Amino acid sequence: MGTNKRNRFDVSPYLFISPVFILLALLVVYPIAYAFYLSVMDTNLTTKWEFVGLSNYISLLKDGSMINSLKVTFLFTIVVVFGHLAVGTILALAMNKKKPGVTVLRTILIIPWLLPDVVVALLYKWIFNANYGVFNTILIRLGILQKNQAWLSTGSAFVILAIVCIWKGYALIMVNVMAGLQSVPEDVYEAAKLDGAKPVQTFFKITLPMIRPVISTAVILDTVWWFKHYTIIKLLTDGGPGSSTSTVSISIYKEAFTFHNYGTAAAGAGIVFVICWLISKVMRRVMDCDE
Repeated sequence: MGTNKRNRFDVSPYLFISPVFILLALLVVYPIAYAFYLSVMDTNLTTKWEFVGLSNYISLLKDGSMINSLKVTFLFTIVVVFGHLAVGTILALAMNKKKPGVTVLRTILIIPWLLPDVVVALLYKWIFNANYGVFNTILIRLGILQKNQAWLSTGSAFVILAIVCIWKGYALIMVNVMAGLQSVPEDVYEAAKLDGAKPVQTFFKITLPMIRPVISTAVILDTVWWFKHYTIIKLLTDGGPGSSTSTVSISIYKEAFTFHNYGTAAAGAGIVFVICWLISKVMRRVMDCDE
């Protein structure tokens, strides 16, 4: 009798987790599967459904504009993520103090991360507006400029876009690094101080190795997020001037909703999915090898 009870299949645990599985299937598995289906079709989403195999992928990889978009995306991601890492780490070290007012400063510094992307993009679009932007006004009053400049329509657009995105996202690294710093035992620092270690030596020999797992996870998440970022780029520069800020997400959007090449756009999304997966795998492998 006891053996039969042990062998009886209990469905109750699966019933408890079934809502999560259903949501994952509807919100993750189905969209990915449907996007892959679209990527092997030549379709207008209504009456035309022609199977073309890997033709959409091949045409994209041969397309010069898509290759340029990938180059811009890699450059943009590298600049932004390194900016987040530098600014976030410096601020985390500065805010990891038990002094009056530090809590208020932490709250202020985390505000950009909490703002919606749309708000950030429109805010800086107004700031750098060629006609009434406050940035031009300040430079003219300081005597640096003689007349207004169209900052988002010149070669400076990429630099401005990168700075805005660094300002928007540095708090992710800052929060994670700060959490890692607070997990380091004080005894370790005291022992290092007794051994005559200088602050720079303490950071690189003790602090950094101990918080590296936290930094690694944050950097991987940050890299994947900004590689496929769309909102701020779309609203601030729309990929211009020319194609200087045309990242792969902008190219995919235009392919789908401007040129109505839905199969090609889905293939582009598939390529981005694979690249993001490879980035996470490679970065994890490299960071594990360093341990």
